[in-house]
Amino acid sequence: MNVSRNQRVDLEVVANLIPPQSRVLDVGSGDGSLLELLQDTKQVDGRGLELSQRGVNECVARGLSVIQGDADKDLEFYPDKGFDFVVLSQTLQATRNPKLVLDELLRIGNRAIVSFPNFGHWRVRMSLFLNGRMPVTTDLPYSWYDTPNIHFCTIRDFVNLCDELGATVEKATALDANGQKIGLSMPWWFWNFFGQQAVFLLTR
Repeated sequence: MNVSRNQRVDLEVVANLIPPQSRVLDVGSGDGSLLELLQDTKQVDGRGLELSQRGVNECVARGLSVIQGDADKDLEFYPDKGFDFVVLSQTLQATRNPKLVLDELLRIGNRAIVSFPNFGHWRVRMSLFLNGRMPVTTDLPYSWYDTPNIHFCTIRDFVNLCDELGATVEKATALDANGQKIGLSMPWWFWNFFGQQAVFLLTR
C-alpha cells in the first residue's frame, strides 16, 4: 500500500466502515496513509504490520505504531478477536497464501475489511483480448515481470473464497474507474465487469 492518500479512493470507503475509537490492525500498512486517516478522523487505537522496512520507517515517522512483519507468516501470533477491525487494503493479491491470510483476518478481528483491484474489470479483459499482454492500469501499475502481485482475483473469485471460509459479507462496495460507487442493487456479474476495485466488510 505504497501510494498517497489522494490516489487511493478506497481509503475513504474503508474509513467510513470503521466506528470511532475502534481497535484496528492494518495489515500491509504501506506508508501509513490509512492508519493516519483513521487516527485523525476516527481516533482509533491503531496498530500496523508492514513487510518493507521503508514502509515501517515512513509509518514511524508519522507517529504510527507499526512493526515489520509478513502477513503470510506473522498473523498467527495475534490472539483471537484481539481487534474490532482487521484491514487488508490492496494487499491480498500480493500475499503468497490469500486463503490462509483471509482466514487469519477473520480469526483476529471481530470484522475484517478487504479491498483489492478487480482483475475481472472490462478494461483488463479488453487489454488481454486485444493486446494479448498482461494489462497495466492505474490499479495494476506494474509490468508482469516486476509486479509484487502474485494472486490476481476477480470480485466473483473473492466472493467464492468468502463462501469457502464461511465468511458473511456484511457490506460490499465496488468502485468504477472514476472512483464512484456502483449501485448496491446491481448483481455480482455487473460489479465483476464494471468494478475496477472492491471493498468488502466481512465477519464470521
